[in-house]
Amino acid sequence: MTTKTFRLLRPGLAIGIGAAALCLAILPLRQSSAAAGVHPGPMSRAEAFARAEKLAALGRKMFFDPSVSASGSQACSSCHDPAHAFGPASAAPVQTGGKGMKQPGLRAVPALRYLQAVPSFSEHFYDSEDEGDESVDNGPTGGLTWDGRVDHGADQAKIPLLSPFEMGNKDAADVAAKLRKAPYAGDIRAAFGETVFDNPDDTFDATAEALATFEQSGPDFYPYSSRYDAFLAGKTTLSAQELHGRQLFEDPAKGNCSSCHLSEPANDGEPPQFSDFGFLGLAVPRNMAIPANTDPSYYDLGLCGPQRTDLTGHSEYCGLFRTPTLRNVALKKSFFHNGYFHTLRDVVSFYATRDSDPGRWYPKNAGGSVRKYDDLPQAYWANLNQDPPFGRKPGDTPALTDPEIDDIVAFLGTLTDADLQPKVSGH
Repeated sequence: MTTKTFRLLRPGLAIGIGAAALCLAILPLRQSSAAAGVHPGPMSRAEAFARAEKLAALGRKMFFDPSVSASGSQACSSCHDPAHAFGPASAAPVQTGGKGMKQPGLRAVPALRYLQAVPSFSEHFYDSEDEGDESVDNGPTGGLTWDGRVDHGADQAKIPLLSPFEMGNKDAADVAAKLRKAPYAGDIRAAFGETVFDNPDDTFDATAEALATFEQSGPDFYPYSSRYDAFLAGKTTLSAQELHGRQLFEDPAKGNCSSCHLSEPANDGEPPQFSDFGFLGLAVPRNMAIPANTDPSYYDLGLCGPQRTDLTGHSEYCGLFRTPTLRNVALKKSFFHNGYFHTLRDVVSFYATRDSDPGRWYPKNAGGSVRKYDDLPQAYWANLNQDPPFGRKPGDTPALTDPEIDDIVAFLGTLTDADLQPKVSGH
């Protein structure tokens, strides 16, 4: 068996500020004159913790503030609801935004929990034996967003602030003008210096840094408090159905889910992330509920565009999207990059029968033939994943039976964090 050779960030530190947030607090703003008075020199660990806590508190205020948007009605939390693992509360495949809150997005909104360990994007991710056997290039890995186009939380935070179908600000100056009027403007000056509002780019960088630091705070974004975490720690048991679901999840001849959604702790005991941070082509059916998809010439091809532009010449990447974590997946109301599916059971069923029963998922042509893989041009079909449970022929026995699908879904329900579990009323 092979083991992934990359190392994950530590999931958290004793007071709840994660290692990544601590690093953010230590690093000065890039090219920022405002940072000069804020980072006079190296900080002690205690000073770095204090700064990280201050930035996280400021980022929290920004995250829940709708006045930072062009409409004045949309905060980060509007699409990233804390009660839904910082993902959307709505089942709509895409959310609307912009100045009039009527501009539809292009992709499903991802949840923000458990992104602290995502490595930087690389086109060459290696998998090797512990003994040092020859490595195998597994292709692109890492980066944030569905297509991995940014590596750092601060860069990711800037995307929705300026996106025309999200918060809809025109530019950095637009964001700075709003924050200058915010009730916490004094907190921004205290954190980044009195001159932070003199240059809109400094203000924009400060905003992104504060948001990114908040999104790296352990208790909010990576508590590792699910029943499965307690099970791994020997503090609880799972039901027979959940244990069987776990077995099927990890069985390479059945669900084979753990080949991408790593379910075992790392060698040093770090909790499993339930993602290898790689990219896969799955051929999710085209979702006609997304307005952009009414144009028959439009295709969302993931890594090779159109939202990511630096890899447009890599045809071998077309149709590939980042593998998300499965933590808190039972809370989701829409699944995959295009939000096509709305139940977890349908998702697992799709994996089990995509190729053995394509007519169940894909539309039919006028003559009755199945238009399989209808959201990916045939030129890129070679990019699709064919590992089990995929790769079967139409009419073959599915990789999973209906009861086995139910068991995997039951196991996935153990990945919900404790603070997001349904409240049970007392007697």
